Amino acid sequence: MSSEKFTFEGHSGQALAARLDHARGTHRATALFAHCFTCGKDIAAARRIAGRLAAAGITVLRFDFTGLGHSGGEFANTSFSSNSEDILAAAQALEARGMAPALLIGHSLGGAAALRAAGKIKGLRAVVTIAAPFDPGQVTRHFGDAVERIRREGSAEVDLGGRPVRIGREFIEDVEGAALGEDMKALRAALLVMHAPGDAIVGIDNATRIFTAARHPKSFVSLDDADHLVSSASDAEYAAGVIAAWAARYIDPASAEASAEVPEGVTRVAEADAAGFLQDISSGPHQLLADEPKAMGGSDRGPSPYGLVAAGLGACTSMTIRMYARRKEWPLEHVSVDVTHAKVHAQDCEDCGPGAKIDQFRREITLEGDLDDEQRQRLGEIADRCPVHRTLEARAEIVTVLL
Repeated sequence: MSSEKFTFEGHSGQALAARLDHARGTHRATALFAHCFTCGKDIAAARRIAGRLAAAGITVLRFDFTGLGHSGGEFANTSFSSNSEDILAAAQALEARGMAPALLIGHSLGGAAALRAAGKIKGLRAVVTIAAPFDPGQVTRHFGDAVERIRREGSAEVDLGGRPVRIGREFIEDVEGAALGEDMKALRAALLVMHAPGDAIVGIDNATRIFTAARHPKSFVSLDDADHLVSSASDAEYAAGVIAAWAARYIDPASAEASAEVPEGVTRVAEADAAGFLQDISSGPHQLLADEPKAMGGSDRGPSPYGLVAAGLGACTSMTIRMYARRKEWPLEHVSVDVTHAKVHAQDCEDCGPGAKIDQFRREITLEGDLDDEQRQRLGEIADRCPVHRTLEARAEIVTVLL
């Protein structure tokens, strides 16, 4: 994933720190990600979701709200409304760069702020909330006895997840009157509500209220046993995959522009997780994953490299058979190909030493349809004419250039 630092002016004129995660392959759309309360743009869920969306062709801008992370300003002087204004400022910064957001994603209180801002973002087509509260004021329940001290003294430190955060009176007063009913009426974009039934921080009833208040088109997806921060890598991957698939309906394919990052005719493979083996694969407008099984130290989120080679052979075989049967107008109804790979002892190999092994791909082809024996036999012979089959049987030259 290609990522760059991005800075823009927030609601109070302070410089806000952001990161722009560029789409791989064809750029389909730009998304804006608003993080959870007192978190930051680099929280694991934000990074993982942005990475997966970038692999699906969606550029993502994630930023630190005023006073958080690397952004300027004092968090104690911010409010729920100012968070929404920061989102609008981020959208305007993207528009000025020619990348107006079509998709807005908000996590937790960032999701509520996103719903407030959504109706004011020109050209926005889709909104996603993750574990968002319908009534933002409920966040004050986690401040304990500090609420009255904040009202009395103007600000006070609150322990949130083991770290002190200074909260101001303006935030308390603003968030307590921030019910989203009127904001939902102004929403003109499609809405996807994502929430875990067991969320201990923001109850599932909030998702129900958001969904009920929204107009169609709207969708709800359960995050099952995910925690509030979506801290599990598998939960974040799942959420990102659903978002990418759902948003595709609302992103105009005609507006997609070919990315210069991966030139035409090049298949690019790049690490997605340096701690494991997960790989992002970009080939034209298509994105794939490659990985290793968990037993080999991988996370098993994609086929192994040999699995991809086997897939290439199987796909090419099926296409070649179908092309021939179509040209002959034979009654072939369906083709399926099972391919397995193994290392076997070399036989009749002039260049192989004693005990050497070679790669063997076993291919089992199933042909369905009212075909006679002669036609089946012929299609079996045609399978050997598959270009990938010929490449694997021949000696290929691999030229390596270290950049």
